[in-house]
Formats: sequence, structure tokens, C-alpha cells
Amino acid sequence: MTKTELLRQQREAKRLERLKAERERLAAMRLYEEKYAGRGAVCGIDEVGRGPLAGPVVAGAVILPEDCEILYLNDSKKLSEKKREQLYDEIMEKAVAVGIGAVSHERIDEINILQATYEAMRIAISRLSVKPDLLLNDAVTIPEVEIPQVPIVKGDAKSVSIAAASIVAKVTRDRMMVQYDELYPGYDFASNKGYGSARHIAALKELGPCPIHRRSFIKNFVKESDGNS
Repeated sequence: MTKTELLRQQREAKRLERLKAERERLAAMRLYEEKYAGRGAVCGIDEVGRGPLAGPVVAGAVILPEDCEILYLNDSKKLSEKKREQLYDEIMEKAVAVGIGAVSHERIDEINILQATYEAMRIAISRLSVKPDLLLNDAVTIPEVEIPQVPIVKGDAKSVSIAAASIVAKVTRDRMMVQYDELYPGYDFASNKGYGSARHIAALKELGPCPIHRRSFIKNFVKESDGNS
């Protein structure tokens, strides 16, 4: 055996070892789905955008087929942007149903971020093409929803369905913020996605708020947050 062939075999062995470890990780993340499989269609729910100074809060709802394998599914915050985009496409292709709900900055100011988050989740559920029989939620219990719910703390790292919902919500909101960056240049929305980066806060102080800023979130950074500054 040549040195080149030996190296090739070693690389392949390492690749198979990583693949085995990844499949074992995903098997652990399917425990909730397997536990409740007898209840019918299990849907993962998660949101993104509770903390930014600008833009909407977005929720995702995803029903995956039983035994669906999507390698590297994880909490969206633990993935690179490139990997999230790749996984988003795979989720949209393989999912039984996907629902997305977005609630605007204006609504957030009107009813507060927690209630807006619940509203986004209810919208996401309503937009599923298949009605779920059980919801697996990332840490919360959603009011005004009759479907049975199971809140799971850090669920986006423990459940494949919630992880998929996390990725769908994150990619959707990030794409929205890139579009907002074109409409409202100067705040670096394409990069910071509305979060309070140093550059964003500096621009906010210099330029004042733009139409998608959450007035209830920016009071510490601008003297007037009612749109008159």
C-alpha cells in the first residue's frame, strides 16, 4: 500500500467516525419525537429576534417525517450562516409541513415582546399545511393554543423538530434584515440583523431611529423614540 493510499484510508476512516458520532447525536435529539410518536404529528416550535433593537420577531413551526435524517441539525445559534442556509433548504425539502410567523416592530411596541413572540408562534402554527397533534416548544407554553404542548428548556439543542424550527426562523429573519438594510442603509442591518452592535448603536445615536426600530427598545440610546427625532 502506498503512502497516498494509506492517507486516503485514514481520512475515510475519520470521516466515517465523524458521521457515526453525528448520527448518534441526532439519535439522542430524536428522543422527544420518538417518545411522542404515538400522539400523531409532532411539531417543533421556536422563535428568533426577541432581543434586537429593530425588526420583527419570527417564529418557525416544523413537522418532520418519522426517521427523517438531516445531518448537523442543531440550535441555529451554534451554526454558521452558510450551514444554516444549507440546512434551511434541506428542511424545506424534507419537512412534512413548515409554518412561519412574523410580528412587526410596531406590534412588539404595542403588546410587548413576550406577547408578540406568542403571537408569532400562533401565526406559524396556523400556517402549517398539516395540523399538528402535539407541539414541542423551546421553553415556553403558548397561550390561546388548544393543541397539547410540551415545553423543553434549551429545546433547540435537544429536539430535531425544534432545531429545525429554530433554523427556519433564523434564516427567514436574517433574510428580512438584509432586505431592510437596503431600505434603511447606515445601521448595518445586513451584518448585525438588528441586534445592538456597537456600530448599530453609534448609527442610532447619530441618525436617530428608522421606521423599523422598536421604540420600546431604544429609549436608552435616543432622547426621543417616538419617530420625531
